[in-house]
Amino acid sequence: MKHRPVWMILALGLVATAAGTADAQGMFSKQRLAAKKAEEERAIDLQAIRPGARKLTESYGGDARQAIDIYIPPNAKNAPVLVMVHGGAWMIGDKADTGSVENKLKHWLPKGFVVVSVNYRMLPDIMAYEQAGDVAHALAYVQDHAAGWGGDASKLILMGHSAGAHIVALISSAPDMVGRPWAGTVVLDSAVMDVTAVLQQRHPGFYDKAFGSDPAYWRKASPIDRWTPAAVPMMLVCSTRRPDHPCDAANALHDKAEKAGKAMPVFPRALTHEEVNRTLGLPGDYTDAVDAFITERLGAN
Repeated sequence: MKHRPVWMILALGLVATAAGTADAQGMFSKQRLAAKKAEEERAIDLQAIRPGARKLTESYGGDARQAIDIYIPPNAKNAPVLVMVHGGAWMIGDKADTGSVENKLKHWLPKGFVVVSVNYRMLPDIMAYEQAGDVAHALAYVQDHAAGWGGDASKLILMGHSAGAHIVALISSAPDMVGRPWAGTVVLDSAVMDVTAVLQQRHPGFYDKAFGSDPAYWRKASPIDRWTPAAVPMMLVCSTRRPDHPCDAANALHDKAEKAGKAMPVFPRALTHEEVNRTLGLPGDYTDAVDAFITERLGAN
């Protein structure tokens, strides 16, 4: 039997090890994605959160994705309303994802809030500005129907994470997209406040799908370009752990508002992008700070 040289044996061993490692990493990655998907889709026990609460699902448009879930505490009357817009790179995500709604329900539903979670059409069907149009229509629907759920449309807080954060920052900067204002908006970790600046530097490929290549469209979909002193007051939460520096984007919008004499608090957090969303509602200074902003805004209306 012919013996293979030592170098060949070592080389084949390295190749096999590398291939095995890659396979193992791929399997681990698939397992993590499957576990994350299962966690996001896990059913939420509403009665364990607030006995007597109920959930409705209603449509605000003709497409199946144009729908909202409404969580109503028992005996709601003139209740404040919290509207949540999920993220997902303008292409994935759902209004029932646990990361978007569970801890927020646990915190605000027992406080007497009506909590609304919004779905909207996504890529590739429509791009970012049109998605903001969907959310604007959803918000107008909530304002028109809040009283029927025991809510008070004048006590409405809008909130969004990631792509949803860009969307709520955009329509808060240009509230004419909705038609009437609301009490305030909490923006959870968007790095896309200045679309033109983002698209003119190195950026993830999915931004091109969301915003296209037309600079006029970029400006139309850009919160910093659309912002005027008539904007709805915003609180900007940003992760200090993201490599694309969303706090820089938040500070740029803050500076524009400050120059116009308008307050816009920025709240940096040493959390991952996902944690900024998922941990809001848990006890601690993060939730306390958001609560303080909401209380201030509801008191101002």
